[in-house]
Amino acid sequence: MPADPRVLADLAEAGVAHTVMDCDPDLADTAEFCAAYGIDPAASANAILVASRKPVGERALCVVLATHRLDVNGAVRKRLGVRKVSFASAEDTVELTGMEIGGVTVAGLPSDLPVWVDAAVAAVGEVVVGAGTRSAKVLLAGSDLARLPNVEVVEDLAHPVDESA
Repeated sequence: MPADPRVLADLAEAGVAHTVMDCDPDLADTAEFCAAYGIDPAASANAILVASRKPVGERALCVVLATHRLDVNGAVRKRLGVRKVSFASAEDTVELTGMEIGGVTVAGLPSDLPVWVDAAVAAVGEVVVGAGTRSAKVLLAGSDLARLPNVEVVEDLAHPVDESA
């Protein structure tokens, strides 16, 4: 299955122009995908499910450029209003989103799941994101992500990774 039909339906409903790119499922993780398909990591975004540990039960999907690191213990924790937060497990991610890691994306999600897109992602002309499966990716305008259901663009959700460190 290339792209998840729920993802395609959400993109169509929002009127978001996009291109579906086939992907070898073994190369769906961002670094491998970018290397294999010649995609600049600065034009690729990761969708990361986070979940609170204290108290348990708060969740959000965060979307950040592959060149950035999600500020889990700062921005995410404060936005969730919790004391402790971490990345959700692969099992919890599938259970909540219906998507495997490497395919998780901003569309086709449960309507009660908040989606926070880092402002740097929304500022990119074109960005590659998951397509709901590990067999495809979606290329679209970063600014179009803000038009999708439950999406909020967030300043400083992530910070550039310092490659010299």
